[in-house]
Amino acid sequence: MSDDLPLPPVRATLGFMLRHPAHWIGIGFGSGLSPRAPGTVGTLWGWASFAVLNLWLSPTQWGLLIAASLVVGWWACTVTARHMRTCDPGAVVWDEIVAIWLILWLVMPAGFWWQLAAFGVFRYFDAAKPGPVRWADGLFKIEPGKPVTVWQGFGILFDDLVAAGCTLVVLAIAKAAWPHLGG
Repeated sequence: MSDDLPLPPVRATLGFMLRHPAHWIGIGFGSGLSPRAPGTVGTLWGWASFAVLNLWLSPTQWGLLIAASLVVGWWACTVTARHMRTCDPGAVVWDEIVAIWLILWLVMPAGFWWQLAAFGVFRYFDAAKPGPVRWADGLFKIEPGKPVTVWQGFGILFDDLVAAGCTLVVLAIAKAAWPHLGG
């Protein structure tokens, strides 16, 4: 193989995930290994882990955990994407996990139906990437074969944070329009 040709992307597997702690985090503790819709599976994992952790964490502790998860996630997403030789691998779902944590933290207390609405609206914005989410998604993309930098790691998180913001706007409008639906 010539030195000028880039190495092919690496596929996420259980073995790949087990090779480095950043891979564990970036791949969402295995949820990103789903052969279908890894972003949706990662978001579901995030929702389930929120429900469990919410039994013990206060709102302040949630804020601290989310802030720390963004910093650690930036590192983990960067390292995992670099090792996979892809600027935004589908198997990297830490961005979905932290984004759904942020959404749920800000809408709580919320019943099951509002949480389900948050999940569905977030998945729409994350998957369809309308308007501002598409803009955010394209900001840090690089050509295939170019080295992945910390900015691509940030970009992995950034478009999901924009999708989370859009989700919160939609939920706020829905709650203002239909206050009788509760929270």
